[in-house]
Formats: sequence, structure tokens, C-alpha cells
Amino acid sequence: MSEMRKMLSLGCLAARGTTALARSGVGRSLQAAVTSLTSEGLSSGWSPVPSLAVSRRRYSETSGTPEIQIQRLQGENSGIATVLMNRSHARNSLGNVFVKQLEEAVEDLRQDRSVHVLLFKSQVKGVFCAGADLKERAKMSNSEVGHFVHKLRSLMSNIASSAKMGLIEVTRGLLPGAGGSQRLPRVVGIGMAKELIFTGRQINGEQAMSMGLVNSTVTQNDLGDAAYQKALDLAKEILPQGPVALRMAKQAINKGIEVDISSGMAIEEMCYAQVIPTKDRLEGMAAFIEKRLPRFTGE
Repeated sequence: MSEMRKMLSLGCLAARGTTALARSGVGRSLQAAVTSLTSEGLSSGWSPVPSLAVSRRRYSETSGTPEIQIQRLQGENSGIATVLMNRSHARNSLGNVFVKQLEEAVEDLRQDRSVHVLLFKSQVKGVFCAGADLKERAKMSNSEVGHFVHKLRSLMSNIASSAKMGLIEVTRGLLPGAGGSQRLPRVVGIGMAKELIFTGRQINGEQAMSMGLVNSTVTQNDLGDAAYQKALDLAKEILPQGPVALRMAKQAINKGIEVDISSGMAIEEMCYAQVIPTKDRLEGMAAFIEKRLPRFTGE
């Protein structure tokens, strides 16, 4: 799978009180993350409700309510989709069924060219994700644990989004195994990453923002979805921009940050070259000259 077909978090935020967002490792309590898709995304089986639609496809067989659903916004917000996480009995902890359904949802999202921005939202009040399902993990063999963590690491590399606000694995005799030990130092620096990981400390939204771990904080509202609403506002800002330009900008940033500045400039040049022959580039220039809003098609 090419890097262009991966998703990476663009916006992170925190709600004071019960919810928060971060960018590294597996989190403890958050409301929603915003991600701009780098490729085609979503389809099948939509059931209408006011101003949005929810996929009723059941990802992997499970008795009872699906743990993962996809919600597509309509009207002026068409092009924004939300992954709804609802494993209420286990606080959205990362169990086999939950991870399998999330994998399948992410793969579906790759296939729908109409989806440009993706949000993640918990349907479980007061929590986004409780981290690993250690009760389920305790029943696995050593080889099953290794396979599951590898699968989880791959999934997190595709989503690259995480939460409030701590990598607590060492308090359970573990280390971050889904990418947190690698992503966190790249965001907050090696020294702070070691301090947070070695202590298993949890931090609040304001502390996370001061470290650059999240982009902003918001005061929780009566509905408990302040972070989601903030993420939705960011999604609306991203939505009208050129899809090809977004993909290439993300590619340039994501790959360029891994190399020296000269190599990063070369990556940017290659990404820019992909935009030059597009209809969207011509439309953008025409809209500027004609003093109107552009109508991008992703071509």
C-alpha cells in the first residue's frame, strides 16, 4: 500500500474535564480526532437521519451492537465522515473485534473518493479509548499477542491518532507497542517522551497543549462533545480545499519530516510536480483571476 493511501491526523484538541486528543501512542480518554484522507474512502449501506447518514454495515460478525460504524455528513458538510466507536462495556478498549472492525472501516474509507475529511468520535460518554483490553490480552498466547500488537501497530500507522493523555503501559509491565514509543519522541522530544513513558504519567489537555502534543483545548459543553464540535469546525475548514493538493501536502510533510532538509526539499518538489498537471490547479488559478471560490473536483 503506497504512503499516499495512508491517513494521518491533522488536527488534535482537548476538552477540559473529560475528553482530550493527542498525536502519539494509544490513549486513555478523548472525544474526536480529525483526519484528512490521503485517498479514496467510504461506501455502502447508508441509513438516513437528520443532516447525516450512518453506515449500518456490521464490520466482522459480533452479537449485539456493532462496535464500529461510519457516519457521513450531508448537505454543506458532504465530504466529511465520522468513525463512531461504541464498545461501551469495555470503554472502547482495543479488543480483537473492535480492532478488526476498525481495520475494515479504514479500508472501506480508502475506497470512496467522496470522503475528504475524517473524524473519530466516541459514543461512550466520558471516554475515547481505554487503551489495550488487558483482560482479553491475558487469554492470548505469546504468539497471538505478538500478532495482535503488530496488527494494532499497522492500524495506528494508518490512522496515526491517539488520546488523553498518557502511555501507561509500564505500570502494567509493558511498553507502548502500537507505535507510541516512536511517535511521542517525534512530537515532544526524547527527554519528555522518556519522562512520560517511564513514569506512565497521565496529563491533562492544557499540559498536553503546552508540550505541543495537542493543537488546542476547549471547555467541555453540556452535551460532552466540545472536542468533537471543535474537530468538526476544523474539518469544515479543510473540506473546501483541493483534494489533490491536500494529499500531496500531507505526503510532503509526512515523508519530509523523516529526512534531512535537503532531502525534504526534493520530496516537496516531487509532490509539487504531481499537482502541476491537475485540473484542480487550473481551476484554482481561474477562480483567483475571476475573483470567485474554486470548485475543485479532485482531478
